[in-house]
Amino acid sequence: MFICTFLISKDNLNVVKHLRRVSVQLQIRNNIFRSRKFKMSEKVSQNKTYYSVDPQVKGNNEGKDKLLETFRKNSNNTIKSEVSHHVVPGRRISKSDLSRLFSLAKPEKWKLLGAIGFLIISSTVTMAVPFSLGKILDIIYTNKGEEAQANLNRVCGILFSVFLLGAVCNFGRVYYISIAGYRMTQALRTKVFNAIVKQEQGWFDRKSTGELINRLSADTQVVGQVLSQNISDGLRSTLMVFAGTSMMFYMSPKLALVSLGIVPPVAGLAVLYGKYVRNISRSLQDSLADATKVAEERISNMRTVKAFAQERREMERYKHSVTDILNLGYKETKARAIFYGMTGFSGQVIIVSVLYYGGVMVSSEELSVGHLSSFLLYAAYIGISIGGLSSFYSELNKSIGAASRIWEIIDRQPAIPIAGGVTPAVEPRGHIEYKNIKFNYPSRNDVEILRNLELHIEPGKMVAVVGPSGSGKSTLAALLLRLYDPLEGAIYLDGHNVKDLDPVWLREHIGTVSQEPVLFSSSIRDNILYGARNPDEITEDELIRVSKEANVYEFVKQLPDGFDTIVGERGIMLSGGQKQRIAIARALIKDPKILLLDEATSALDAQSERFVQEALEKIMKGRTVLTIAHRLSTIQNADYIAVLQNGAIIEQGSYQELLEKNGVFSELIKHQTF
Repeated sequence: MFICTFLISKDNLNVVKHLRRVSVQLQIRNNIFRSRKFKMSEKVSQNKTYYSVDPQVKGNNEGKDKLLETFRKNSNNTIKSEVSHHVVPGRRISKSDLSRLFSLAKPEKWKLLGAIGFLIISSTVTMAVPFSLGKILDIIYTNKGEEAQANLNRVCGILFSVFLLGAVCNFGRVYYISIAGYRMTQALRTKVFNAIVKQEQGWFDRKSTGELINRLSADTQVVGQVLSQNISDGLRSTLMVFAGTSMMFYMSPKLALVSLGIVPPVAGLAVLYGKYVRNISRSLQDSLADATKVAEERISNMRTVKAFAQERREMERYKHSVTDILNLGYKETKARAIFYGMTGFSGQVIIVSVLYYGGVMVSSEELSVGHLSSFLLYAAYIGISIGGLSSFYSELNKSIGAASRIWEIIDRQPAIPIAGGVTPAVEPRGHIEYKNIKFNYPSRNDVEILRNLELHIEPGKMVAVVGPSGSGKSTLAALLLRLYDPLEGAIYLDGHNVKDLDPVWLREHIGTVSQEPVLFSSSIRDNILYGARNPDEITEDELIRVSKEANVYEFVKQLPDGFDTIVGERGIMLSGGQKQRIAIARALIKDPKILLLDEATSALDAQSERFVQEALEKIMKGRTVLTIAHRLSTIQNADYIAVLQNGAIIEQGSYQELLEKNGVFSELIKHQTF
């Protein structure tokens, strides 16, 4: 088996690709920085070696050769340090891997057992064919006239009945296996989706949507297929191998030993092949996830792609991502072709050996013509079955690679549970305290967002948080919702640490309206009711009342389908102001005690802003409000203002008090940079 392994780091791989494209002038520097959109500080912060090449030098091949030779040496040194990150070492399939894989089939055990029963019967019928053929040939050669015809009629009648039974059992086997396979795939996808949804927000910050979709669709399909159809084929092949081998020894032990001498080398080859395919399978699934990620991001942001006329660039980008898949496919195909070629050759060697040695035995009358014919058919069946086992073994290795990715998701325990904790008997008053908060985002551990932050919000008051972009304003809302937990310090709601509260209870009493609201591709009604605790209990009158308070009803009643109008993916069929008002209605439908407003009007035109601002003023009455303020009007209406800079509250007080201080807040007001 030919296995070529060329391993380099991800960044060096990009360099290799570009080295192939450079002209004689070696314009390497520009190509490197085009290959990945990193800032210079991010590039040099990695543990890599970089070469500066003067693109203006012409006719000096010595410099070019020196660079390439140095790069080759550097790549070889990099291989050793990078291999563990990209390739899973070849290992045998462990019992725990198989046990866990087959445990997924436990809920469908009765259907599978029924299918196995049908499989045993149908396989027995199939393996009776060579023996019956041998008997018929012996009848023809040893009997004559009416006796031969009578024996043939009897044998053929029995065979017809047996074959009819085999057909019925084949139907049952395929039907129950297919049904069980679909049910197992559906159950596995549900389990994976549930595991994904349970994860905390910080985990999603580090994962791409395309990768998760690939795990949910492609990987589960691979595992479901091996647990159903491939298992069936593998069991059938196994039964046929054992039954065929037994019959071969029954007919002629000597001939059986001669023909089966080729099996041990083939088994050894299968072990090597399995290790290689398992590695390729994991790499292939990762490449598929990367390609899916590229496609998903570009298709979901097609307006941006077209606005910048980047269609051709995106076509090329996706072409490169699927080329990686193609190259891995080439490797797998080459290995499979070699393996199947050798197994096919070994089967043909068996047949030639049987023909030669069996012919000698027939000529010496040690074996009848019928038995030799049956023996040859059994040998052929065994050859076909060994090919089936090879395919099953290959698919089993692929499924182990896919299942390992799935188990990584299923086994992961979320840092923040979706439910569980203290559930106060009364609704919250809305007294919020941030005490000595220190926080970094999980995806950016080296960037401090908040440090030693202190903030108190009284019940029923409106507090505006202002500060430069990137100062951590929106992070305050995310921490209160417990999308993240602070590294140090605690957040209290009515004296309860939010870590101790049931996240469901906490979020039921907090309404959020973000700067860029996200709507689902469903009706306006569904998007508004999404915020309700019990959507089925919301009456039409309540829906209309909330819609009027959020200034939604005015434009909804002008639509042909009213509340049943489909908004499109992410609300693309609506204007920015309409989406924002629906988001306000969604927050209002559950009658929250606390409102988190990440300035909902900053990206709207004047008319849309007026409608949204009117809606916000209606819903803020009688509620504790934390607003991330960008507009002067919002700041002036606040009961209290906190100025956030470099992750800490540096000024706080009323609008007039902060102006009189002539500090940071005054500068923000002067330059409108909040």
